[in-house]
Amino acid sequence: MRRMSRAERLAVHATLIVACVIAVFPVLWIVSTSFKPYEDVFDTEIQLIPETVTWENYEHVLTKKDGMFLRWMANSAWVALLTTLVCLFLSTTAAYALSRYKFYGRNVAFYALLVTQMFPGTLLLIPLYRLMNQLGLLDNHLGLVLAYATVAVPFCVMMLKGYFDTIPYELEEAAFVDGLGPIGSFWRIVLPLSLPGLAVTGFFTFITAWNEFLIALTFLSAEEKYTLPIGLQQFVNQYVSDYHYMAAGAVIVTLPALVVFFLAQKWLVSGLTVGGVKG
Repeated sequence: MRRMSRAERLAVHATLIVACVIAVFPVLWIVSTSFKPYEDVFDTEIQLIPETVTWENYEHVLTKKDGMFLRWMANSAWVALLTTLVCLFLSTTAAYALSRYKFYGRNVAFYALLVTQMFPGTLLLIPLYRLMNQLGLLDNHLGLVLAYATVAVPFCVMMLKGYFDTIPYELEEAAFVDGLGPIGSFWRIVLPLSLPGLAVTGFFTFITAWNEFLIALTFLSAEEKYTLPIGLQQFVNQYVSDYHYMAAGAVIVTLPALVVFFLAQKWLVSGLTVGGVKG
């Protein structure tokens, strides 16, 4: 393999530095803005370190409308957690069947799941709305969970199938010899070995449900049932946008996702590397 010249290495490092600055700067600006008073937000001079640091933005966000923000956070946590559990259960069993069993229509089912990922999720908005309306699940967190699962399950199935394909079938054959049935081998052999893949799939599902805006905006109408992305919209008015409050709310919204990431970091790294080896 040809080694890069000094000029090529400098060009690569310069490109990476610029890309990192472009990716990191908006995050730093939001964190900085969350500590600025209103009059400093629209200052034309870029200052990542605020001249005046205030906690009033966070206090206002957490106490606005009798602490409704905390209720929105609880709603988001409940919806995201339940969506993750539903998607993991459905996608794990479906992906295992597609990976291990040969049955009529297996390839058709897999490619049908693949085709669903080629269309934007907004195309499902009207059909899902009419379906939930007929089921009486509008303005209901259960309807929101079902809608999220409908969108997320195909992606989760394809991701887990690729991971199950990397697990040698000989391990299950040895379990069959020891007296385990298909369910026992799946529960005791395949699932423990699949924890990294399950962690990656669960993490992406949780983050998707946690941050989703459009479906929640369409399905929910009662303010006490809002999720966090819809709650943050309350800081955008017709004539004035409270960017300092939005920044503080965005920082608070990000914290649970960061906690989930750091708790599952070990499994996420191994799952992302191993899951892409064989499809």
